[in-house]
Amino acid sequence: MKKTYTDAASALEGVLKDGMTIMAGGFGLCGIPENLITALRDSGVKDITAISNNAGVDDFGLGLLLQTRQIKKMISSYVGENKEFERQYLAQELDLEFNPQGTLAERCRAGGAGIPGFYTKTGVGTLIAEGKEHKEFNGETYIMETGLVADVSLVKAWKGDKEGNLIYRKTARNLNPNMATAGKITIAEVEELVEVGELDPDEIHTPGIYVQRIIQSKDLEKRIEKVTTRTRGE
Repeated sequence: MKKTYTDAASALEGVLKDGMTIMAGGFGLCGIPENLITALRDSGVKDITAISNNAGVDDFGLGLLLQTRQIKKMISSYVGENKEFERQYLAQELDLEFNPQGTLAERCRAGGAGIPGFYTKTGVGTLIAEGKEHKEFNGETYIMETGLVADVSLVKAWKGDKEGNLIYRKTARNLNPNMATAGKITIAEVEELVEVGELDPDEIHTPGIYVQRIIQSKDLEKRIEKVTTRTRGE
């Protein structure tokens, strides 16, 4: 089966529908599937449930889909850099399911592993625990969280081959490996696309069996979410 596509738009063709659930890898603006997110915006698909660590910034990343009102619900951990997200949430125009960061990562991992739910102490006694099953183990209270599965997972890798084997680079790995396993269809964009056999098997993070489509990224911005500097000599 051919997995390589010429661009992001063609890679998304035939898999999008209104009301779908999408996972998008990334941490802040690090390791996000830039090309695929832009193509998703241009597709016009709406009422998306987006599972992502965060919501990008106002004019980049998933923030692009908030601008066009294509996201109906966010399942995420940190959303503090996006004013439009804040506006929509406070105006009750956007649903939000908040997750502690580690819980979100584990929910994605569990979904990819076929685990429907698990217990964690994180969030006990807070708003996070409201409406969730509580259970005691060895005298300690835990809450149950469910595994997450997406209709489509969009991930970003450093290198990939034409069978979809992926290697991530440093912190850009973030939630991408977990989300790659949790999509019914996983689409990857990579900075370098190589022939099968060129990757060292011992260095592969995501085996190609989890990836159905792959493209080579173009015109990456790789923005820095927030730049903090100080005067030279201080």
